[in-house]
Amino acid sequence: MFAVGWGANQFSSLLLAYKLDRGLSDGTGDALFGVYALGLIPALLLLGPISDARGRRAITCGAGALSGLATCALIAGEHALVWLYVGRLLAGVASGAAFAAGTAWVKELSVAPHDAGADAEAGARRAAIAISAGFGLGPLVAGLLAEWAPHPLLVAYLPHLAVVALVLVPGLRAPDTVTPQPNHEVAQRSVLVPSARTRRFRMIVSPSAPWVFVAPSVAFAVVPAMIAAELGSFQIGFAALTAALTLAIGVLIQPFARRLDRRSPGRGLLGGLAATLAGLALAALAVALGSWPLALPADMLLGTGYGLCLVSGLLEVQALAAPGELASLTAIFYALTYVGFAAPLAIAELEHLMRPAVVLISGAGLLALVLAAVATAMRPSKPAAGTV
Repeated sequence: MFAVGWGANQFSSLLLAYKLDRGLSDGTGDALFGVYALGLIPALLLLGPISDARGRRAITCGAGALSGLATCALIAGEHALVWLYVGRLLAGVASGAAFAAGTAWVKELSVAPHDAGADAEAGARRAAIAISAGFGLGPLVAGLLAEWAPHPLLVAYLPHLAVVALVLVPGLRAPDTVTPQPNHEVAQRSVLVPSARTRRFRMIVSPSAPWVFVAPSVAFAVVPAMIAAELGSFQIGFAALTAALTLAIGVLIQPFARRLDRRSPGRGLLGGLAATLAGLALAALAVALGSWPLALPADMLLGTGYGLCLVSGLLEVQALAAPGELASLTAIFYALTYVGFAAPLAIAELEHLMRPAVVLISGAGLLALVLAAVATAMRPSKPAAGTV
């Protein structure tokens, strides 16, 4: 999962290098992000149920190998644009496969008999840290190499290939946690499992999920572009720095999410949405003032929102999932989170109508409504008059 997260996000800090060195247009860059989602969401929704029925190991480790193949295609993309599209599509498929099956696998390996000493929240925390660490280190390493190394659009990708090679062997040795079911039972499985129809998933988890990735995508894809004129020649390095800072905070805050949810289930979601709201407001101020130093604390708030919403959302999913539905419900949750990666596209279109800072403030206003709705849904319903 760490390796796939690295491969999925390393491209984000290299996009500016492609624009500067290869003349890649903004429209093509947006399309390459869209192709990633085109591979990811179907893979999530199809392979999650298959993982529940057939097992975790083959899908997760296969995703790791596919992530390495995607990076090879991206390396070839320096010479032919079509390979960038192929690489991004394969990276999306790898992410969809790894995040649904892998999260469920980590959860199931974090209980007895595999790990009798782990606490109840260990599975969600470990999965979130693995993904977040990969998301953060990938763009940091790739961006810094692209800024200063020779042959940047080759050298920047080599660390990921090394990571993939290192993790596949121990991954293949790990025990599977699912007994394969007969073919007819696999065929009868639905993508929308009953656990996804519960009120708590519909009213609390679903509206919170997209903001998981709205937060980091605004931090390292939107804000650096809006203040690019203030960064001089350090644009690629700053994009890498903001990605690493945002996701490092996202990792460090995750144990706090566990403590919040121990006090009251769902409290971590409320805290994450509130932190994201504050981060959007501060990012709007940074853009309005053209201040890159002010963008850094905004990134930290957005990273806090990302980490809290991701861990708390996974804890909710693991509590709500019925037996045999964990990977399927996890897949639906991740599919909803990746809606948030459309934020940079929506913001780019809205910038034609209003100033960048106003767009971010408008996003904060929308989030305030979501936060109020989720908080209302979490309140325990009052019994009707005359009932016990």
